[in-house]
Amino acid sequence: MKLNIRGDKIVVTEAIKEHITKKISKLDKYLDNADNYTANILIKTKNLNQTIEVTIVTKNFTLRAEETTQDLYEAVNLVITKLERQIRKNKTKIARKYKNVINNDFVLEENESENDSKIERRKIIDSKPMDEEEAILQLELINHDFFAFKNVDEDCISILYRRKDKGYGLINIK
Repeated sequence: MKLNIRGDKIVVTEAIKEHITKKISKLDKYLDNADNYTANILIKTKNLNQTIEVTIVTKNFTLRAEETTQDLYEAVNLVITKLERQIRKNKTKIARKYKNVINNDFVLEENESENDSKIERRKIIDSKPMDEEEAILQLELINHDFFAFKNVDEDCISILYRRKDKGYGLINIK
């Protein structure tokens, strides 16, 4: 796998690059033709915290994980573990969805059990058109991580979500 390693407010040394390369190579066994993919890695520092973001874009899906700790090497180990868990959890679902695609991205092992996920609960909600400030209030009132609403300002369906940094994000669906 090709690596694109960048540092934001941090100098990426050869030791850091070697450690990341060694750990990322563990993911090659899960991806068919891993040499065709590029892992974009961003290392950031803020105060004493070190954050690493890893994004791997394939033609069918995108893998992304982020981890923040005070030790960068520990963050690398944790983010690789998180990506491995994502791949193992979702590879049978993705393979089933893209079964008609000749070149599947995942290497499936015969002895792995298939974990069928299904929708556990459905909700029907009555929604009235509202602006973003009212949606934030609703999100806080129901104490969820996201809230879908008809956005009167943008004239579309919007999804408001709570970010890890305690801010909010908005996705507009036209």
